[in-house]
Amino acid sequence: MPMATEFLERCEVIEESYEFLLAYAGQGLPSDEGGQVRNFLQRAADALTGLAESCRRAIRNSELEPLEQYEDFCSMLERDVRDSLAVIHVVLAQPSISSQLVDNLNASSHIRAMLTDLFLIGEVLRTTAKSMATSADQE
Repeated sequence: MPMATEFLERCEVIEESYEFLLAYAGQGLPSDEGGQVRNFLQRAADALTGLAESCRRAIRNSELEPLEQYEDFCSMLERDVRDSLAVIHVVLAQPSISSQLVDNLNASSHIRAMLTDLFLIGEVLRTTAKSMATSADQE
């Protein structure tokens, strides 16, 4: 299931970045002098770019049905990704990224909606992959 793998790898990068940002937000730092926050934000932005299409490929490859309902989900994911990217790009545009700014980013309903989308469809794809593997083993 190579396309699901690509999608799930993107999700992993986004989740790792979010976990780093949660930790950074709690540190109370006035700025990120080492650039790690920018690096994680950029990695997340890169993984988000093209994510909805990657999800569509994973769904088709996994033969999930009914396809129309998954397409509706992907359209929603596309909107949530676009909104999340807008928020991330605003933060990246700042000359200094404080813990408080990252805390506000983490609290953004746009980021939370996108993460929830990823958790949901990621679980669907992982469960489907396990079912397909079990079926193949039984044949």
